[in-house]
Amino acid sequence: MKFSSRVKILRSSAFAAASILISACQTPERSAESAKAEPAQKPTAPQAVKIETPAPKPVAEPAKPAPAAQVPAPIPHPSRPAARIAEPAPSTPDVPKVDYKSFSPGKLLLDENGRIVNAHGAGFIRDNGRYYMFGEHRLGGELGRKSLVGVRCYSSADLLNWKDEGVALKMSSDPKSDIFTGSILERPKVIYNPKTKKYVMWMHIERRKAATAHSANFDDIAAEKADYSSARIGLAVSDKITGPYSYVKSFRPNPKKYPVGEEKKLRDVRTLLVLKDPDMRYITLDNFRKGKYGIDEIFIRDFDKGQMARDFTAFIDDDGKAYLICASEENGTLQIHELSDDYQNFTGSFTRAFKGGFNEAPAIFKKDGKYFMISSGCTGWKANAARLWSADSIFGEWKDIGNPCRGTPEEIATTFNAQSTYVIPVAEKSGAFVFVGDRWKSDDLMDSRIIFLPVEWENGLPVLRWRDSWDMKIFDAKPTPPLSPPPAAPIK
Repeated sequence: MKFSSRVKILRSSAFAAASILISACQTPERSAESAKAEPAQKPTAPQAVKIETPAPKPVAEPAKPAPAAQVPAPIPHPSRPAARIAEPAPSTPDVPKVDYKSFSPGKLLLDENGRIVNAHGAGFIRDNGRYYMFGEHRLGGELGRKSLVGVRCYSSADLLNWKDEGVALKMSSDPKSDIFTGSILERPKVIYNPKTKKYVMWMHIERRKAATAHSANFDDIAAEKADYSSARIGLAVSDKITGPYSYVKSFRPNPKKYPVGEEKKLRDVRTLLVLKDPDMRYITLDNFRKGKYGIDEIFIRDFDKGQMARDFTAFIDDDGKAYLICASEENGTLQIHELSDDYQNFTGSFTRAFKGGFNEAPAIFKKDGKYFMISSGCTGWKANAARLWSADSIFGEWKDIGNPCRGTPEEIATTFNAQSTYVIPVAEKSGAFVFVGDRWKSDDLMDSRIIFLPVEWENGLPVLRWRDSWDMKIFDAKPTPPLSPPPAAPIK
């Protein structure tokens, strides 16, 4: 709410706090040896910085995090006025050491230093015996919808206890960069290429487009409306899994390419469309919803400049081939794109799945030669029902299985109030997988919680059930019979 000069003062204080927090997050990397020698000054544990607020009364300091069995008070967000923003150094004696023994989905997840795990829309990769999580570092409040820090990395031996490895890819201070501070960077995914020995990071990029697009001022960034029309895929590479990653470029996949098996049909669509609307300026999502254009026309509209790429995931198949699965065609279709041998470009071979179905947040995995994909509908930040698909080939045909969730009507309708982001193969348990989702909190994205749930099986199909607490022993148990019947019909 913006209705007084008092709010301006609070916002000014908030943006100052955000500036200092971002500076702390972007402390230059140092060697592991130096970090061990000076544990209190690791980049992952910046020293407390005191920020005085103009409020007439002092604000109480935030509660110290409690042991893992409890839910501690969250660290004050940079968009909220507070007496200070402080992240305790690891050596502080009264900060309890985090040592989780089980998963507690939806509760505050802390790293090993007792700080909030800040990695949203995350992707996961296993490397040299450890799991690595890469996600969006979000701020609180109105600044949370823009990217001001970058991609944060955490590592874990057991998927329970996470070490903060720092910012793997930092937002740029160059106004000409695609990842200039204040642009939108979402759903980072890292894959490793054994031929080039490079770690390849892909991400969804939305460029700033307002008149203030070249400004680094927090007031300007906060005032800019989020614009998702760029719909580009971004690329960064590194020699080390934790980074730093060097940003390469962003682009749209496969310009002037037709999908496998659809060239003749789409050529005909293009011929007619050029006669009807040569500039293709009327092919919009709104006109699609009004029935004036079909999903194929949206594909042709983007044919020359490349296909849209919003929510996406990355997947490496058993044969070493890699793919990006992207929400394209105004989110109306999921496109599955084959990557080049170095995983840094596209081969031109791709397919369209679930045309006109409007899916987001794809998460793909493979078991016993069969491919499974969990996605969500398109309802903004609001949770909706998950969708399960299966195929015998990565390029399909993909079949609609329905809703994989089991539980109460509300749990089934909202995917336990979460949206899919990834499905992790468990290295220590053959055939075991962990579903990861985000509980988006649209007015405070920094406080969006991460949920981990075991993927269970019924009649050869994956299902999800809510569990307040669970551990890896669940994968040792024999499959249980269905607790509730599946939805009567697939959710469209």
